[in-house]
Amino acid sequence: MAELKVVFWSGSGNTESMAEAIVKGAKEAKAVSMEDITPADLADEKVFALGCPAMGDEELEETIVEPFVAELEKNVEGKTIGLFGSYGWGDGEWMRLWVERMQKAGATVVDGEGVICADAPDDEAEQALAALGAKLSEML
Repeated sequence: MAELKVVFWSGSGNTESMAEAIVKGAKEAKAVSMEDITPADLADEKVFALGCPAMGDEELEETIVEPFVAELEKNVEGKTIGLFGSYGWGDGEWMRLWVERMQKAGATVVDGEGVICADAPDDEAEQALAALGAKLSEML
């Protein structure tokens, strides 16, 4: 069975905890920091997860995540992606924009939305993340 890649960037550890919850729900998965993988490493992956918390004025982190996503979106057509991330303010606008961006690039975003939570994932968020991991595993 193929291994699900759960790729994330985390500033405070909350999004990393979310990635770990996805891995727990998946049949076979590995969480990988965006600093340890390149968009080219995902070129042959048909299904994967991407995570980033809301930064600044509800946007993707600009020094690591934004360049990663900009490069990745050139090659996501036909791929299925689970998006996830945490936030500490706002209403999730960064995730809605990220979902729209990936869809415009030709990807299918699982359930048409990302899994988000305020700060660290609570039990409800962990269940949603585990369910995302299980769903992505079934698509491999």
